[in-house]
Amino acid sequence: MEKYEINRYLENFKTKIDDFCVALRISQLEKELPDYEAKVADPNLWNDSANAQAIITKYNQIKGKLNLYRELKNRYDDLNELVLNQDSDEGVLELIEEEIISLNKSLEELEVEVTLSSPYDDNGCILEFHPGAGGTESMDWASMLFRMYQHYANKKGFKFNVIDYQPGEAGIKSATVEITGPYAYGYLKGERGVHRLVRISPFDTNKRRHTSFASIDVAPVIENNDEIVVKDEDIRIDTYCSSGAGGQGVNTTYSAVRVTHIPTNIVVTCQQERSQIKNKELALKVLKSKLFELKIQKEEEEIRKLKGEQMDIGFGSQIRSYVFCPYTLVKDHRTNCETGNIEAVMNGEIEDFTRAYLKMNASK
Repeated sequence: MEKYEINRYLENFKTKIDDFCVALRISQLEKELPDYEAKVADPNLWNDSANAQAIITKYNQIKGKLNLYRELKNRYDDLNELVLNQDSDEGVLELIEEEIISLNKSLEELEVEVTLSSPYDDNGCILEFHPGAGGTESMDWASMLFRMYQHYANKKGFKFNVIDYQPGEAGIKSATVEITGPYAYGYLKGERGVHRLVRISPFDTNKRRHTSFASIDVAPVIENNDEIVVKDEDIRIDTYCSSGAGGQGVNTTYSAVRVTHIPTNIVVTCQQERSQIKNKELALKVLKSKLFELKIQKEEEEIRKLKGEQMDIGFGSQIRSYVFCPYTLVKDHRTNCETGNIEAVMNGEIEDFTRAYLKMNASK
């Protein structure tokens, strides 16, 4: 690598780091950190567990952003000093080139993180899985997507909590999960929509090719938000025997809960806990997130950034296609991001697709 190329990289790195300093509000975060450190150290913090969790989450977010920025800034300073004091030693030049490649990759990753600046991007998210056209095929496809996002959550270090799971003939009739972790909603909000599968059906004795559809709904998790008030007279709560997890309590106690919000006709079910009270709490939490999302849609013109357009679960409305036969291809029809390694995608490696979506929205 020539000297002018090295200097060009350094100039570009400095510009990016300065831009990140502004975008991440580093000076503001440095002022906020001591206050949150004091709150976390308060011995009375856990007197209110919900508030304590919110404080700790915010503290970790602030600390994480500051540590990330400082690490990259220090790496740039060290690289710049190394370049200034370099000689003709081939080993030193090789070290400089390796660090330029590594730092450039880190800055590109941070570039995506900076796009996660919309409200609620740093929240957890609720994912709902719904089979579409295709009967048994689509129920099986919905379960494949369920596992794909479960693998993705594990790879990212996110928590994957099943709220409701309704098994079908093969696969699932519907499922609701909560995914929590840094910027879980920000990363996954672009997954909302219809996902299309093309494969040789394992349920067809003639081994014909089938096309199946399933939809994913995504909403941000809303904690301790007083803007959304769920009135008792606006909801109907039904209880029934659980058909999911729960050990000996399954099908013997009415632990499963179905909450219907009468004004909007939103229905939320939860049966994963043994306790009816806990299931009710989880169902109301999901309902509150859904209502909050509706409120956002009405108040903001940026509806597509949070919800996307309503689409039928069928031909012509898919956001992404997964083709297993006659060739292997996963293609996002919004960003044109694609890969032939469909096995890796189904094992949760969807980072290229989520990042492409974020970059596309950031450029608008």
